[in-house]
Amino acid sequence: MPTTTLQIPTEDGQADAFAAFPDDGGRHPGVLMYGDAFGIRPALCEIARELAGHGYYVLVPNFFHRHGPTPVVDLPAHIGEDARPALVAQVMPLIRAHTTERVLSDAEAYLAFLTGRPEVSAGPVAVTGYCIGGLLALRTAAAHPGRVAAVAGFHGPVGADGPDRQRLLSTLTAEVHLGHAESDLTPEDLGELDRALDAAGVGYTSEIYPGTVHGFTMSDTDAFDPAALQLHWDRLLPLLGRTLTTG
Repeated sequence: MPTTTLQIPTEDGQADAFAAFPDDGGRHPGVLMYGDAFGIRPALCEIARELAGHGYYVLVPNFFHRHGPTPVVDLPAHIGEDARPALVAQVMPLIRAHTTERVLSDAEAYLAFLTGRPEVSAGPVAVTGYCIGGLLALRTAAAHPGRVAAVAGFHGPVGADGPDRQRLLSTLTAEVHLGHAESDLTPEDLGELDRALDAAGVGYTSEIYPGTVHGFTMSDTDAFDPAALQLHWDRLLPLLGRTLTTG
């Protein structure tokens, strides 16, 4: 599976990125993938490679690029519960500094770069995200109706996006899948979120993945759940298959 590192021009400088794509010389639908707050690393790149193997060009930007290239914070090979609090303390200021204005400015740059790649076919793209990346994915899709056909977020804070949530969802035209961690969202919170999605009039699936904790897709954390990662693929791949043009 070919992979490469790239530099994406943004209004605030170059954003480094990882990309994976099929090894057939053809053009394939594009997927913009936002990682979690720990950034681009082997576990995230493995998810991108797996998705690319199903026929997609996958672009993973370093959305904390204003604070330096990947890795923005030093990470252990395995992010255990003993290391997590200190790492979260390092990334929380970066999350707070990543304002909606910055998110949307970067999203425009990422989408322009992705759709301009010679390996990417014409037509709409998909956006996926993990952890905080799930919220970035929704904001990107909402800001670009018509350009984004599908959006998926996994163990993201989309259920607690405050009073702006309905305004955010109201501009969505993409089909949505949200896979929540059981530790992140109560059934009551899920019902409230689903009512907001209903009010927005979008096609969606939204569910709590049983027995999961925040971060369940990431194989380099204690939260990793192989069954939940497979459920993530079982939901994501059909979504992309029915919304993106292939071949």
